[in-house]
Amino acid sequence: MNKYLKYKDLFKGIYNEEDIKIDEEMSEHIYFKVGGPTDILVTPTDIEQLRKTLKICKENYIPYYIIGNGSNLLVKDGGIRGVVIKLVKLNKLEKTKNSIKAETGVLLKDVSNIALEESLTGFEFACGIPGSVGGAVFMNAGAYNGEIRDVIKEAEVINNEGEIIVFSKEELELGYRTSKVMEEDFVVVSAVFDLSYGDKEKIQARIDLLTNKREDRQPLEYPSAGSTFKRPEGYFAGKLIQDAGLKGFTIGGAMVSEKHSGFVINKGGATAKDILDLIDHIKESVKSQFGVDLYPEVRVLGEDQ
Repeated sequence: MNKYLKYKDLFKGIYNEEDIKIDEEMSEHIYFKVGGPTDILVTPTDIEQLRKTLKICKENYIPYYIIGNGSNLLVKDGGIRGVVIKLVKLNKLEKTKNSIKAETGVLLKDVSNIALEESLTGFEFACGIPGSVGGAVFMNAGAYNGEIRDVIKEAEVINNEGEIIVFSKEELELGYRTSKVMEEDFVVVSAVFDLSYGDKEKIQARIDLLTNKREDRQPLEYPSAGSTFKRPEGYFAGKLIQDAGLKGFTIGGAMVSEKHSGFVINKGGATAKDILDLIDHIKESVKSQFGVDLYPEVRVLGEDQ
């Protein structure tokens, strides 16, 4: 029974009908293609609507969860109680001189594309990261020796009092897959990236190189959440998993990719429990064989069935 359905009318006061979903299957909103329903899913179209949504949730003690493009999430089979706030429609993008300002729902590939169009270099590392700006700032996303902290100037966030404040790069406290935003449970509104003018052909060549690497080495043909584990200090998670003999290992519909052992994929018909059980098995195997602790990079939401 959806005990939060009674709050639907509170959201109807600020949303169009199509931007409110009841008992929405989260498997339709995350890259892993698994997960049960959320009681209410709303998709704000501007910052003020987002602020009002957060205010409603807090005043009525409704649990809420912020998601972007769903590329780094795993939702459990029992789904999510409360409200999921999906930020993909907050997607304004603008360039000023050598800076790009992007709202939280803008895809990183779109930032990369406008940077290329304007002959701006520095953002090429993110051309293949499937996430959005908000999630990237939240976890200091990175790839191919680049990270968000290398290019960000500042970010607007909504704090726990509902205020919009601006954090400088230093105030964001961006570390390896962490940030002050994550630690304080703030909500990213937008970010400004400072880039440098460069040679457009060289920028394109770098993007092409990284795109080819990604396509050659990653199992993009299967649902996944990207790299499953954070990189342990002094090691590579994928190599540890491969050396543990787990390449191709399956539990239900979940499998350690045969293309790249750092990826757990949904090879077809997986449940969230399959994926979580496989993650636990990998952690236990690597720990017992090599004495190394692996920590998931994937964010897990919801409850068991």
